[in-house]
Amino acid sequence: MTVSVNAKTYTADSFSPNATVYNGPAHTMTVLDDLRIARVAPKPTVVFSGVGRTSVKLARTSTLTGALTPTGVLLGEMNTSAPVGTPGADIDSLLNDMGAFIASATYKTLVKNLQVNF
Repeated sequence: MTVSVNAKTYTADSFSPNATVYNGPAHTMTVLDDLRIARVAPKPTVVFSGVGRTSVKLARTSTLTGALTPTGVLLGEMNTSAPVGTPGADIDSLLNDMGAFIASATYKTLVKNLQVNF
């Protein structure tokens, strides 16, 4: 099983019922290039249908400049919660907006400069 992210293909490496880890094209014994996809099933009660939770995490080894160590791990992670019964169009809208924000100059400035006020 594979997952494509931009022009990169990640291949399934580790499986559990609620998570799969995929190795990316740069992954080696000493270089990290992983994608982790996980889920938590809704836990309904007598008065609430529950919330499904998902998460994705990209981890890559990065060569550092101007730091005390030569390499470090660069992480990107997103968590999503959707109440049971949420319309697919609402989920699509949220994810489209999140994707656009993550690709925006504002988010890139936040990550690069730790700037939160614009």
